[in-house]
Amino acid sequence: MDIRLRLPGSREYLEISKDGPFTLEELAREYQDQLPYRILLGRVNGKDRELTMEISGDANIVLYDMRWQSANLAYQRSLSMLYLKAVRDVLGAEAEIDNSLNKGLYTDIKIRGRVSQEQIKAVEKRMREMVRMDIPIVKEDVPLEKGIQIWRERGYKEKEELLSGISNPDYLARFYWMDDYCNYFFGQMLPSTGYLEYFELRRYKSGVLLRFPYTKPDEIPEYQDDYKLYGAFGEEERWMRLLKTTYLTDLNRAISENRTKDLVLLSEALHEKKISDIADEICRLGKRIVLIAGPSSSGKTTFARRLCIQLRVNGLDPLYMGTDDYFVERENTPRDENGEYDYENLDALDIGLFNDNMNGLLAGETVDLPEFDFMTGHKMFGKRMTSIGDDQLIVIEGIHALNGRLTEQIDSGEKYRIYISPLTQLNIDRHNRVPSTDSRMLRRMVRDFKYRGHSAADTIASWPKVRAGENKNIFPYNGEADVMFNSVLEYEIPMLKKYAEPLLREITPDEPEHSEAVRMLKFLEFFPVIEDESVIPNNSIIREFIGGSVFVEQE
Repeated sequence: MDIRLRLPGSREYLEISKDGPFTLEELAREYQDQLPYRILLGRVNGKDRELTMEISGDANIVLYDMRWQSANLAYQRSLSMLYLKAVRDVLGAEAEIDNSLNKGLYTDIKIRGRVSQEQIKAVEKRMREMVRMDIPIVKEDVPLEKGIQIWRERGYKEKEELLSGISNPDYLARFYWMDDYCNYFFGQMLPSTGYLEYFELRRYKSGVLLRFPYTKPDEIPEYQDDYKLYGAFGEEERWMRLLKTTYLTDLNRAISENRTKDLVLLSEALHEKKISDIADEICRLGKRIVLIAGPSSSGKTTFARRLCIQLRVNGLDPLYMGTDDYFVERENTPRDENGEYDYENLDALDIGLFNDNMNGLLAGETVDLPEFDFMTGHKMFGKRMTSIGDDQLIVIEGIHALNGRLTEQIDSGEKYRIYISPLTQLNIDRHNRVPSTDSRMLRRMVRDFKYRGHSAADTIASWPKVRAGENKNIFPYNGEADVMFNSVLEYEIPMLKKYAEPLLREITPDEPEHSEAVRMLKFLEFFPVIEDESVIPNNSIIREFIGGSVFVEQE
């Protein structure tokens, strides 16, 4: 067989001939000694495949370690299964995977009282024992009815209901077995427990953190307490109880029972109340510089505009501005490792001028605010002579807004910092979560197509670079926020699905983004579509992405 093989970190293909059949795992072993990190996943003819896949003909193969997102997700799923089995083996209890937190997953072990440190150590000991045993993780596809029966017998009502909602009688339910433990996971898994070398358990609040490598495949990241994110997720959980949408099946049931209007209006009302509460606090504290930052597709523009309205309700007159007009001159812009202009670098902004202007405004001076000409790459002056009164404050939105260096010369007593992100608490079931990154990528995909002329493949291709920028410029500073605003809307994925699904289907098998498109399409299969948008208000954050926004489309 003729094989074109690309190894992790390489852009070149090796042309090899090999007798078959053979598994991807067997192929990976032949090259593992040449590589810095362990191979976890393969891509065969454009589709992500588990290492247990057998190759029996000519193929283009790419091997991936944990630095590739699909491989990282496969590691997380397999580690979650190892953890769930260990909890059952040691404590005879069930655990739920709730959400991402502290560079890991926050879990809840269902026992009476709070889990003890000794119990956590016993669970971790069992996990490491199973890693040494190198237990195979075995895939089994069963007929739909049998899958429903398996979950019914085990008392997993939400899993049973999810499968029961599938109308295709030929659908095969996928289960994974780890010794005597079975579960269902939405995506590829690793071949055995021996691959799961790197993890740690930490007691946290009333639950347990399951932590794993983040940017370096063989290191657990330094622990930092994201207690504000924990609070934001807790708030979202309370919202979900009001909406009665703990699991995906609850959301699907609400839509099928024609309760979509109530779901939309209540979700929007919760957003409006939170924005109003933030405005009230800013007014109470007498802050005059409001700084807003968040990752891509968080809805920062709409949030900032709605916050300005609520501040006006409080008798304030906010000046809204971004930081894009403060870019340094084009020739002074820092460059990235590829020699290209790095506009996301904080040093791409004229920090000194920005601080001088803001302090001048706060002092009651008339300030000549710049306008940046993106065609020439230079700032222009004399067009925006601006001053603010004693009853005014400045609302600033930008990716570096929470980085203290941006406002280092401004009195800290004047500043109020807001971090915004869609923090998804809705889970598919008790063991499979809906990643917030998937929600954000769907938002961006729809917006990029509607307003920027980009295809879904373009969005997927750019996503790793977007994430890398967020890891560098945004996420490290979210702990600096005075408040976190969760911009997720429980109904948004069924609303985005009708736009995103056709775009994803346009990605052909010969495109590098096809495998990710297939993963997203399989993910969307479990969500219904909300066709009627008329109930969504024109100031909704989701309008920033699907269209009809009273804020964005006026600009």
